[in-house]
Amino acid sequence: MKRCLILMLPLALAACAKTPHGEPATPPAASAPAATQPASADTTALLSAYHWRLNDAKDPSGKRIEALFVSVDKPLQLDFKDGRVSIGNTCNRMGGAYSVAGDKLKFDRLASTLMACTDAKLMALDQEIGKRLETESTFALRAGDAPSLTLTGANGDTLTFEGEPTAETRYGGPGETAFLEVAAQTRPCSHPLIPDMQCLQVREIKYDAQGVKTGTDGEFQNFYGSIEGYDHEPGIRNVLRVKRYAIKNPPADGGSLAYELDMVVESETAKP
Repeated sequence: MKRCLILMLPLALAACAKTPHGEPATPPAASAPAATQPASADTTALLSAYHWRLNDAKDPSGKRIEALFVSVDKPLQLDFKDGRVSIGNTCNRMGGAYSVAGDKLKFDRLASTLMACTDAKLMALDQEIGKRLETESTFALRAGDAPSLTLTGANGDTLTFEGEPTAETRYGGPGETAFLEVAAQTRPCSHPLIPDMQCLQVREIKYDAQGVKTGTDGEFQNFYGSIEGYDHEPGIRNVLRVKRYAIKNPPADGGSLAYELDMVVESETAKP
């Protein structure tokens, strides 16, 4: 029985070049006016170089905004790329265009998918972050060993994000797009350093520009590494769109490729 078709495949293929991290497609925003000073290539490059994870949020009185902190393990996250921002670890995928002028950061009206979540707090998070971002904010951006992004809204709310280097930053390039089918169940696999290891069962699949699968399905193989951003749920078969990166000088006991989840294209509950 089909569990959930996340996105029609032709759209997923088109999104390889148009919508990073699977954010909903929206019409491109008009070009931002010429900025004064920190709206430079350095600023946009620094914004794009990190995943920005919410670390603190306070209202004008200094009280923590608890509604923005739903999951300790998956804090609200902003990703900037090609003039757009995507918002992660919310109930729905959210995103839209942004522009920078001087010390002002402006997000256009955000688009969102329309899924319902059983967790009421997670469901409310979409609205809570949306109403704080869909307004012009003053921003402060700090580079260095502990990069940070601080947004101060017109109402006085202050949101502070910590920067975690993206895979592109860590591996020195944009990576290659690939589609991987992950079987519903893991299997035991041999590893010299990890006893009783369980491996994902993975095979690469290919599609043409119209989203039609090409070639024949190969055999599932043991996948000894990990896919950053992907948590496998036993009993669920997934088709993933991933970014694949070459690792320079890999360790002797490690692989030469790294994988990062871009989006889940298809998800299906396996038959018993």
